[in-house]
Amino acid sequence: MARTSSRDRMKNEINAGSMADIAFLLLIFFLVTTTIDIDKGITVKLPPWSDEAPEITRLATRNVFSVLVNAQDQLLVRGELAKIEELRERAKEFIVNPQKREDLAERPTKAIISLKNDRGTSYKRYVEVYNELKAAYNELWDEECQRMYGIPYDEDLPLAYRRAIKEKIPFVLSEAEPTAFGEEN
Repeated sequence: MARTSSRDRMKNEINAGSMADIAFLLLIFFLVTTTIDIDKGITVKLPPWSDEAPEITRLATRNVFSVLVNAQDQLLVRGELAKIEELRERAKEFIVNPQKREDLAERPTKAIISLKNDRGTSYKRYVEVYNELKAAYNELWDEECQRMYGIPYDEDLPLAYRRAIKEKIPFVLSEAEPTAFGEEN
């Protein structure tokens, strides 16, 4: 018989049988508890699809605030060159028309913002213009909310209050199909 020494009897081993189970449980734990941020982008409600041709509606020129952005990222607001810094104030003045001018919107419910881009317009400029137009409405909603209810317009505002304000000042932004590259000047 072969003699076994005490050294042969004591082998240093680690039982790795449950290591795969532990790794699997950790993987599931981190997958379940990890939150993944999702880019929301620009939230725009699109009209429903229809095979029928749309009705042609004649709009009064005074009720349309046209904003054109050309391939060189220049703004043309109601036929005049404009800077991005003045767009928000001009849009607010157009929508509310505090002096009741004949060349601005009759009232906020009839005001339409028309945005048209050139295919060469940079995405950065498009987002800047969109943000300024949206900010104009946000400021008007906040001012109206302060006037009507004495509180700021935010997400915690009751739905009935938000609806009442948006009925008085509806957000109407019409985006025209972009023109060919360099067609707008």
